[in-house]
Amino acid sequence: MREGRAADELRPLEVVPGFVEQAHGSALISFGKTRVLCTATVDEGVPRWLAGSGRGWLTAEYGMLPGSTGTRTPREASAGKQKGRTVEIQRLIGRSLRAAYPMTSLGERTVWLDCDVLQADGGTRTAAVSGVWIALALAMRRLGLPDPVDHVAAVSVGIVDGVCLLDLDYEEDAAAEVDMNVVMTGDGRLVEVQATAERTPFSKEQLAELVELAASGIERVVERQREALAA
Repeated sequence: MREGRAADELRPLEVVPGFVEQAHGSALISFGKTRVLCTATVDEGVPRWLAGSGRGWLTAEYGMLPGSTGTRTPREASAGKQKGRTVEIQRLIGRSLRAAYPMTSLGERTVWLDCDVLQADGGTRTAAVSGVWIALALAMRRLGLPDPVDHVAAVSVGIVDGVCLLDLDYEEDAAAEVDMNVVMTGDGRLVEVQATAERTPFSKEQLAELVELAASGIERVVERQREALAA
């Protein structure tokens, strides 16, 4: 499954910053065959429950294009509602990025973070978190607003055939005994850990090993984020 990739090795990671001209900030991010287009758009005004507070808001939307998977994925708009998985991922992205940007720095503005999966081969939500941070940072710079206070990035890890692996592709994810998504700040603090024993319960020692493995991968993703901003 690894195709010669070491257990602690990321898939080839590529970022194209500024991929969309019209958005305030954008990035196309690829982890191997998984590709996600991330944009950040800033609107004046906030939801009614924040009006007059002097605080902004940051919210996310996530979707998969019909041709992003092996079989066509119908657009959720055609069904008239979003799936639970989509809502869960949107909330994850929003929570993760709000950890990187204080709402008081926005003023009464709303930032829309849109993540569209062009091609899915595992790790779409973690790629979305990592890519949309770049889009957010570029949008803030373009509009003369403060930079994010820290980097935020995410990777998937898991246990496959008893071995802890970093950055699972689809086949590895489908075969995993344990599947975990980890979001961290650039200075190593945890934002979110989503862990599930798909087949076999795992120990506290294995949990610690997976978190350390994720931390090493996120360090490399953050380095790539820095390079993208400097490009």
